[in-house]
Amino acid sequence: MDRIPRLLLGHWPTPIQELARFSQSLGGPRVWIKRDDLTGLALGGNKTRKLEFLMADALAQGADTVITTGAVQSNHACQTAAAAARCGLRCILVLAPQAPARPEGNLLLDRLFGARIRWAGTQDPAQVMAQVAAEERSAGRCPYVIPYGGSNAIGATAYILAMRELVMQARERDLHIDEIVIASSSGGTQAGLVAGTVALHQDTRVLGIAVAEPAAVLTPRVQALAELTLQHLNLRVEVPVERVQVADGYLGAGYARPGEPERQAIERLARNEGLLVDPVYTGRALAGLMDLAAKGRWAPSERVLFWHTGGTGALFPFGNQLLGCEPSCLA
Repeated sequence: MDRIPRLLLGHWPTPIQELARFSQSLGGPRVWIKRDDLTGLALGGNKTRKLEFLMADALAQGADTVITTGAVQSNHACQTAAAAARCGLRCILVLAPQAPARPEGNLLLDRLFGARIRWAGTQDPAQVMAQVAAEERSAGRCPYVIPYGGSNAIGATAYILAMRELVMQARERDLHIDEIVIASSSGGTQAGLVAGTVALHQDTRVLGIAVAEPAAVLTPRVQALAELTLQHLNLRVEVPVERVQVADGYLGAGYARPGEPERQAIERLARNEGLLVDPVYTGRALAGLMDLAAKGRWAPSERVLFWHTGGTGALFPFGNQLLGCEPSCLA
């Protein structure tokens, strides 16, 4: 991994800490948290790790513009805009579906970082990205297209390194993590962690809480990307399908439509630990962890690590839903 081009954009290692009061509220297991919300780029998040490798590859190819896609409140798009600003590159974000009434949360940050926004509307964002890239080439520029979530073998490689980081931290504390719980959407972070457990011969399980798509779609995507990531490092290792665990019972009303489980998870962590999770990714994953704990997935003595992937900026546009009231009640 030391031979793969990488830019240092974050602060490493991100800390791990035990959530003692939160764990007590669950009645077990003992829950720890990996603070990738403190990576140091923009408002933090898991995409910083991926972008260290993706932006290095972009610069190595002579790119002057990066293009990526996401939803209106995309954490990935926001962090890409921040990374582009750090590297002195132009950034074009293809966001879906259309512009909201006012720029809030991550969309406000996108603007502050100087990103140009192209709204996909009813078109396939991937096709719009291809159109934008073609326009940039016609204008004499050199675009570099980053896939949704930064989820390709280059981006996922960062989470093999992250798994190595966690193994070292756990060893220093004489801590054995039985299972990692993480939000999973584009699949790159989960794929990297799974690949890391295989490459490093770890028996820690990785459970992805699906936030957008069913397990039938997400599981083969994660498995294939985990194997591609290992191949990217010249490791010819197969990833057994049983290594890829996805829980898709928490999709609720759909992507970016938080409900009561997310609200309760956000509130419980905030009021027990003074920590924040977002309503789209980490809040949904934490709600899944809480439900699985209530159903007895883990013994009280087991140690579960919740991998916080960031997303704080997305909290603010969902204030009314999270507080369960109309704006007038906030006066």
